[in-house]
Amino acid sequence: MSLLTNILPGLNRTSAAACGDNCVTENTQTVRPAYKVNETTDAYRVAVQLPGVAKDGLEITAEDSQVRIVGRRAWKTPEGWTSLYRETANTAYELVLTHDNAIDAEKIGAELRDGVLNVRLPKSEVAKPRKIAVS
Repeated sequence: MSLLTNILPGLNRTSAAACGDNCVTENTQTVRPAYKVNETTDAYRVAVQLPGVAKDGLEITAEDSQVRIVGRRAWKTPEGWTSLYRETANTAYELVLTHDNAIDAEKIGAELRDGVLNVRLPKSEVAKPRKIAVS
């Protein structure tokens, strides 16, 4: 079974108290960002939309059979401004992807550019297809 069929979003909008110590504690809610997963023979590539998140507000962890991405927005209202309308809430992003331990956690790489986080999740050697010679 492919990892793509096993990836499940962990949270949509969740109160921080409901998920214990693993959630973002600064805000009471988190938002699941939009994301897309592509599979190649060597790795899975995940593109996550994180508008307003800088590199220092980003946290990626890989434990057991989960990859957790947390992004905190860095924008603050300038002094003396009164906000009349804002299109997005100032909540943190949190995305939890579960997998079947087919990921080599030591080789995970990520790049944040223009509000899009590209994460490369290399497949472990056990999960890669092999050709077996018949004698």
